[in-house]
Amino acid sequence: MKKIQFSVIILIFFTVAFTSCKKYLDINTDPDAIPASNPPIAQLLTNAQINQAFINGGDLYRYSALIVQHLSGQASQPNQTYEYGRFNITGSDQNNLWSTIYATVLNDLEIIIENAKTGNSPHYSGVAKVLKAFQYQETIDTYGDIPYTETQLQVANRNPKYDKAEDTYKSLITLLNEAITEVNATTSNLSPGSNSLNYASSNFASVKANWVKLANVLKLRILLHYSKKDPAFMVAQMNTLIAGGGPFFTSNADNFQVKFVDAPNARNPIHAFELSRANYLFADQTLVSLMNSKSDPRRATYFTPFPFNSSPATYKGVSPGDAANVNYSRMHTYLRGAVSGTATPNAAGGINATALTYTGDAPIRMITYHEYCFIRAEAALRGVGMPADAQVWFTNGITASMQLAGVSATDITAYLALNGLLVGTAAEQIKQVIEEKYVSLYGVAVEPWTDYRRTGFPVLTAPSNAVESAIPRSLFYPQSEIDLNTSIPGQKANLQTRVFWDTP
Repeated sequence: MKKIQFSVIILIFFTVAFTSCKKYLDINTDPDAIPASNPPIAQLLTNAQINQAFINGGDLYRYSALIVQHLSGQASQPNQTYEYGRFNITGSDQNNLWSTIYATVLNDLEIIIENAKTGNSPHYSGVAKVLKAFQYQETIDTYGDIPYTETQLQVANRNPKYDKAEDTYKSLITLLNEAITEVNATTSNLSPGSNSLNYASSNFASVKANWVKLANVLKLRILLHYSKKDPAFMVAQMNTLIAGGGPFFTSNADNFQVKFVDAPNARNPIHAFELSRANYLFADQTLVSLMNSKSDPRRATYFTPFPFNSSPATYKGVSPGDAANVNYSRMHTYLRGAVSGTATPNAAGGINATALTYTGDAPIRMITYHEYCFIRAEAALRGVGMPADAQVWFTNGITASMQLAGVSATDITAYLALNGLLVGTAAEQIKQVIEEKYVSLYGVAVEPWTDYRRTGFPVLTAPSNAVESAIPRSLFYPQSEIDLNTSIPGQKANLQTRVFWDTP
């Protein structure tokens, strides 16, 4: 379902095509092949980044958002998102996503790493290693054991083995350490510039720190996932990393995201899906109810009101068993960009996906400053640093999330006065942290689902019409892998197979 719709990809196509045409008369060279010895790593980086953004705003986002009940497909029945929402997610559904991850993103990044090494361009290899670590972390959290050590070998190995996820996880820390060293290199023949969709700048020196911060925050995210599996390891490793001084994210300006623009074929994939699959997705009552219970001011940009012209605005999500219609709140400016025009609701107060005009330039957010703050808050409650640090980071996380959602300073202060104090036992405070993090990570793929699997918060109940009686713990392997990779250990029996860090 994902379509690469970013205008820069057209530029890449014509650049490569023009270069190939010049060599057309060389009968010993494939005119359509990019030379393995000298690929255009600048374009490859752009291509890897835009595909990574589409993964995180496309199928992978929809799977995890429906599973964790940020969004609902119930009201779209009998369409695809309705099936996903009741956990009818098959191996065949995974083929395109898996191909984009391995054949496009990771393949492009591996070519960059290898050719940056031979071309003495450590800035490129460092950036590519950060993106590679992120993609593997996210893929492990979705599937569990996956190919790692034998991938990107192309014809040399068409059947890469499935490595133990925990072994790969620890390798990612090493990979990120290498990335930091390379990003910080004093010289590099080539450096990412305005071609980079993350931290774009014509002067790489001005964004080096952003890439180092991202690498360190990604390490913290990885380590936090050991909270059930090996809490002592988590605490020791986090304490060492934090004591080293980072650097880490310090504001929303550090967010790891891809920005889109208000132009044909250049708008973000969440918005594009809403237009192409009108009325497939609505706000889920689990998220809306949690926010309603606190009169959360982020609702004004997260969702459209229902009824649309209600004053003061009210919000309604979809619950299991609800009817298939448009009489619910739906995604709004936070995920779709600025809005214009007026809508004429139906008699019940519902509106269609195309009733308002959005710019579609909202970014696809992958790791944010407010996520970092909530990581620090939870970690403090689990023994990292000082327990009192938890309150500081909890407050910072809520504040940063609300600022990103356009909430006024007055409303932030009022919300914090009612909901911003950590109280009770450490376990009860962790529940507060995760529930606030759950709200703040609206629009982020996989991580809210990971938090649920680690902590059990927020409390989720499988829909009564679900094909499995419990919330999924991982996804099936792609059918293409079952059919073609003789090294695969076999398909999972169901969606209850746990990732290594998800201990009972």
